[in-house]
Amino acid sequence: MINKIFITGSAGFIGSHLSEKLFYKYKKCNFILYDKITYAANKLYIQNIIKKKNVEFIKNDLLNFNALEKNLQNVDLAINVAAESHVDNSFGNSLVFTKTNTLGTHFFLEACRKQKVNRIIHVSTDEVYGENLGTPFKEEQFLNPTNPYSASKAAADMIVNAYKKSYNMNISTLRANNIYGIRQYPEKLIPKTIFCLLTNKKMPIHGNGNNYRHYLSVDDFCDGVIKIIENGKLNEIYNIASDKHYKVKDIVKIIAKNLNKDFKTNIKFVKDRPFNDKIYKINCNKLKKLNWKVKRNLINDISNICDWYKSNINLFIK
Repeated sequence: MINKIFITGSAGFIGSHLSEKLFYKYKKCNFILYDKITYAANKLYIQNIIKKKNVEFIKNDLLNFNALEKNLQNVDLAINVAAESHVDNSFGNSLVFTKTNTLGTHFFLEACRKQKVNRIIHVSTDEVYGENLGTPFKEEQFLNPTNPYSASKAAADMIVNAYKKSYNMNISTLRANNIYGIRQYPEKLIPKTIFCLLTNKKMPIHGNGNNYRHYLSVDDFCDGVIKIIENGKLNEIYNIASDKHYKVKDIVKIIAKNLNKDFKTNIKFVKDRPFNDKIYKINCNKLKKLNWKVKRNLINDISNICDWYKSNINLFIK
């Protein structure tokens, strides 16, 4: 029985969508929405639920252990979504990623342990597996991160595993593809391309733009979380994956076409990352056995996403 749900990173891109979905799914539950409000978060994203009588918003840091422990009292389900997630930033400021993603997860788990939280969900990433040019990785695949961001998330996954084994805690780990949707800060490929084209700036493309990425709708991701909450096995790792992948430069072309912008004159090829994985491929048959499936399609969703950024461009102009 779930009576009280705690969500970190609740005002960020993924966290705000998940907070809304869970609020409307579990209307009788009490919610603690916890967020530091970094540059990539905004309380406006959860304005439809934040003033509800069964919702409490806490502005605080994942590294504030006392605040975590206090607000995890009597929580039945705690979900850790908070993260530094932009790979490019991790190359230049990797210590911040380790603090938030690794140490922050440790603080979160320890606070959950002390407060005896019954169920925990930790949101990881498919990037912890590393580059994959062959058969899609299953959840049992060993971790082989290749950049500071994915390394910080893999380290967090190791701490999760230790807490499951050492303290017999019920923790589910979720590893998803690149997630797309509205509210995403314009540093990731899709929102950055839209932002650049709307503000008449050239969109930089790393290397030759031929790297592939799978894109999963934030709505499908949230549906996957709900399937795991309701039907998932205890202490399992679940991959959440889209079937479709696209070249980076093709994503930019799709967006340029939607915004009636010429591709060639609105991009610039720049020096590639220190290491840029060719593609990540993961198998999510385990989740599909819970009757989850991809319902959204990036190509069909692009128009609505572009429209949202047109209407909310001022949120990102400094």
